[in-house]
Amino acid sequence: MKTSVRKNSAVLNSAVAAAGTLVAGLAYGSLIERNAYVVREVTMPVLTPGSSPLRVLHLSDFHMRPGQRRKQGWLRDLARWSPDLVVNTGDNLAHPKAVPAVVQAMGDLLSVPGLFVFGSNDYFGPKPKNPTSYLFDKSKRVTGAPLPWQDLRAAFTERGWLDMTHTRREIDVNGLVIAAAGVDDPHLVRDRYDTIAGRPNPAANLSLGITHAPYVRVLDRFAADGYQLVMAGHTHGGQLCLPFRGAVVTNCDLDPSRAKGASRWGSSMQLHVSAGIGTSPYAPVRFCCRPEATLLTLVAAPTGGGRAGSKAGVSQPTVSAR
Repeated sequence: MKTSVRKNSAVLNSAVAAAGTLVAGLAYGSLIERNAYVVREVTMPVLTPGSSPLRVLHLSDFHMRPGQRRKQGWLRDLARWSPDLVVNTGDNLAHPKAVPAVVQAMGDLLSVPGLFVFGSNDYFGPKPKNPTSYLFDKSKRVTGAPLPWQDLRAAFTERGWLDMTHTRREIDVNGLVIAAAGVDDPHLVRDRYDTIAGRPNPAANLSLGITHAPYVRVLDRFAADGYQLVMAGHTHGGQLCLPFRGAVVTNCDLDPSRAKGASRWGSSMQLHVSAGIGTSPYAPVRFCCRPEATLLTLVAAPTGGGRAGSKAGVSQPTVSAR
């Protein structure tokens, strides 16, 4: 009898300790880590040989609401990093009145050359949903009320940023030619890659693909066309990650090992996925996955390794955080 009581007591104590740890983890993730913004610096050797370095600020997944003053102030301060180019991979909004907050938060960055595509939470507001669907039913799309994405697009383009949705463009940034192309959000199955299909200009210093959600079908098409680098967001880096393991899910068909940061895709393309800056208001927590912007320093690849379509090896990126 006493042995049984001791066992039951041990089980109860273990359950209480586990519950306490869970509560403490959620409190930390919602009150501290989701506001612990960081700038990650990554060096990627992807430019054609002989190219001068290019500093690209990758922003994604603000999920902005009007009252988020800390987030807005941190974003405004990013201009001090003096990027040559800004790439915004979508999900800027989480409220129908958030467009002015996003524009004001971008501040001086809107005077820097910029490229953007939109994500599902630019078109539609967040909506409560069963969290298990995120883990087990990846095919289901739950969308809320329409958001004023046209107003955001107008505000960006009026300041000179270029909408890359189903568009191919060549731009000059600091004397470097960038052949860029983008698609609409694959998470909403709005991507129409055929509208931009074809090899980029082989004389460009960089061929750049842009998408909000890094679905395999889109990445494979960019790789087949010979793009050197693709930039994406959407995954939130997994948002709730396990220590020493990382992301469990990506909310798309991308492998969790690629949920954030730089990785190789195929024989000659690099992928960079941003862990993003915000969260849904219905899941305001991050764990082992700080909100981030990334400053990519793109440098020349080893001779023979940077031109679109090359089969030569690509050096691994280097990473630091501040």
